[in-house]
Parts: sequence; C-alpha cells; structure tokens
Amino acid sequence: MTSISSPPTAWPRRRWLQAAGAGLLLAGPGLRMAFAASAQARGKLVVVMLRGALDGLAAVPAMGDPQWTALRPLPKDAKPDATTPLPLHDGFALHPSLVQLHRWYGDGQLLVVHAVASPYRERSHFDAQQLLESGGQRPFELATGWLGRALQVSGQRAVALSPAMPVALRGAPAASTWTPTRAAAPDSDLMARIAQTYQSDPMLSDLLDQALAQRQTLGGGSREPGMGAGAGSAAAFAGLARQAGRFLSDGAGPDVAWLDLDGWDTHTQQASRLQRQLAALDTGLAALRESLGERWADTTVLVMTEFGRSAAFNGSAGTDHGTGGVAFLAGGAVAGGRVLTDWPGLGRRDLLEGRDLRPTRDIRTLLAPLLQRHLGADRATLAKALPGAPAGAIDLWTA
Repeated sequence: MTSISSPPTAWPRRRWLQAAGAGLLLAGPGLRMAFAASAQARGKLVVVMLRGALDGLAAVPAMGDPQWTALRPLPKDAKPDATTPLPLHDGFALHPSLVQLHRWYGDGQLLVVHAVASPYRERSHFDAQQLLESGGQRPFELATGWLGRALQVSGQRAVALSPAMPVALRGAPAASTWTPTRAAAPDSDLMARIAQTYQSDPMLSDLLDQALAQRQTLGGGSREPGMGAGAGSAAAFAGLARQAGRFLSDGAGPDVAWLDLDGWDTHTQQASRLQRQLAALDTGLAALRESLGERWADTTVLVMTEFGRSAAFNGSAGTDHGTGGVAFLAGGAVAGGRVLTDWPGLGRRDLLEGRDLRPTRDIRTLLAPLLQRHLGADRATLAKALPGAPAGAIDLWTA
C-alpha cells in the first residue's frame, strides 16, 4: 500500500494508536451541573461547513503518490497560474487559490487533516450532512447536534450566521441565528431543475454559476443543495465571516460561531468552479482572522465537509460523490505546519470500492478535542455529544 510520510513534526501512526488506546483526554474532574459555565473552557470556536462535498484531492493534492498523475491529469486548457500547487510537506500541496491558508501553514497555524470522513459510507448530501452535524453513527438517529448537546451542559452562547438553525446547534438553549437583510431567493426546486438541465452544457452551466454568484453578492439565493442556506459567493461569505469575527471578539459576545459556504457539488467543469470556490473560502477565512484581531490567538477554526469526491474525474471534467476527504484546523494556537494523515494510497486496490479515497481517520476524533478545549467538555458531556465516537486526537494545539 502506498504511503506518504508525515513531516518530522507530525505524529506517526503508531503514536496516534497509542494515544487512542489511552482514551479520551478529560477536560474536567467530573460532571458539571447543567448550564454552569466551565472553568476549563477557553478561547473561541468557529465551524465552517462546506456544503456540497469539497473535493479533498483537489484542495490538497497528493502529488507524491505514484498514482496521482494517472488519476488527476491536468486539463488541456489549464492555465499555469491556476494549476501550480502550493507545496506543503512530503508530497502534499494546497490548491493555488488557498494563498492565505498556505501562509498560515508556513506560520504553523494551519493543520491539514487528510483521508478523513464521518462514519457515513453512502453518498447522499442530506444524509451525510445530517450525520456530520448530529454527531451520531447513522443519519437521523439523533435530532439535535453535537455542538448543541455540548452547549446544553456548558451554557455558553453560539451564533449561526445563517437564516436557519443548523442541525449541529439544535438543542442549545443559548444558540441564535443572524443574517443580513437579503432579497427573496428563487424557488429551490426550480433552480435545481434549471441546474440539472444546464449541467450537460459547460457554457450554460458556467453562465448560470456566474449569474447566481452575482445574485449572491446582492443578497440572493444559492443553487447548491444542502441542509442549510449558506453563502454562495466570495463577497457574501467574506461578509458573514467578518461579522462572525466581530461577534466573537466582543467581550459580551458568543463563544461559538457557525458558518456555511455552499457550492461544492462539482460534477461538471470542476477546475474553474473550484478555483472560484476555494478563493472564496480563502478570502472569507482571512476576513474572519482580521475581524477577530487579538482573539485569533485563542480561536480555533474547523473547516469540514460532508464527504469527499471520486478519485478520478468523470466524463464532464468533474467529480462525483465520494467518501474520504479533507478537513482543516486553523488558529493562533493550532499545532499546524503539518499534514496529519495515515495515507491509504491511490492505487485501485487502495481506493474504497475502487473509486473513492479511503478514509483512515474519523472526523469525530477532531470534534471531541474541540469540545474539550473550547466548551470544557468532560467525559460525560463527550459521551452525550458524540455517542460511540472513537478516542479524540491529541496535540492539536501548541498550548
């Protein structure tokens, strides 16, 4: 099986397994009374949900894998400035649109987690998003969210910069939503039918994307299917991210913020669409950091998506729904500057069902430490928030 080693600062697989065997780290000595603020909780938490399934192999290409070139040949019309990856460690790179994230990586404030997934192994957006947000082991077995259940105990406040409360925050008494005034969106069923009609025509599909992006900038709707109604353009997402930073940096503000960014279902003409999408993500996260100011030092940002995409391109220069993907942790205290992965390889026998990046890490091993650090979650709270989850990863922060 192909293996790409981690950089010298990263933990090899054996040490991760030893840490898992030791069990979850505890943030407190016992069960706290409901709604009592935890003395152990510290810093601010931001979760960014990329709805539609980000292609992790495009965002963080595994160019050191011997099968990479065969799976992901450059498109014939690729522009050099849009296809030159930004180097990381040991054969990995970042998409060239992620300029700010690459700078954070160099500063040791971005951790890339590759070949990661929830327990879900099917390919439905709705089921996968519900499972990821609820924190369960099967879609719709839990009606509340992993953040919501943890916030029930900690009593901390949260805000979702979204018209609707995301599943992840449901169950939290002190969670609210915020959105700027925006024009009414077109009917979602109508837009889905139009998008399906246009998807076989690259020119019309691209024009539709551009028109909807302009509408988003002025406050309109999104074409992307999903459980939430997130931002769908660089300007809209950057504005919401900047506002999230303002909320969190306010001394009387919330401790947790949730952001959505739609538009990642790249079945057709993926290269040009992802260039715009990833630039929007990069710009928005930079706006968030700027708005946080000094609070960046004790803030953690988690960027996640419901699943990855197929390892090989389809016949429409896009990718289809997959399994293993990528997640990012960023922040002033994040132990970054490394790619955390037990790389499964990209050979046909290594791929899940011969088509998808095989996940080797459960994303809940990132969620549990976030709850411990930022909400002061103890063992009982973690069991309630993330039932059946594996042991949490350690050494995700420098202090």
